[in-house]
Amino acid sequence: MKKYSQETTVGIFVFLGLLCVAYLTVKLGQMELMGGNSYQLRASFTSVSGLRSGSAVEMAGVQVGKVVAISFDQETMRAQVVMQIDNGINVDDESIASVKTSGLIGDKYIKISRGGSDFLLSPGETIIDTEGAIDLEELISKYIFGDV
Repeated sequence: MKKYSQETTVGIFVFLGLLCVAYLTVKLGQMELMGGNSYQLRASFTSVSGLRSGSAVEMAGVQVGKVVAISFDQETMRAQVVMQIDNGINVDDESIASVKTSGLIGDKYIKISRGGSDFLLSPGETIIDTEGAIDLEELISKYIFGDV
């Protein structure tokens, strides 16, 4: 009888350990199992050099979302970015989305600057005003060769 209670105790601990591993996998992988507390916005940029999926989306220096997908639109010849924005964060139709560089390493993120409009963007809509990434190599070459 004692053997079965010991096996049951070990089984419960193994089961609890597997539950903890599954929870950490979901949290650290930033996955959402049920719906989530966010909505999607889109933006079109001339250049998103260095930006990648999972990059931060910030407003006023606070992370309010992340980049979900980046693709190239053949018709407009521009990069299309899909962003996941936290619920409760309102973005108006005059907001400006910019690709910015963080720190010395050069990690890219999207900064959204609020506009002055009272009309808010609905989920799935597009931010019209955008600023692409600054190409540092191009600026240096223009300076060196006198094109500035």
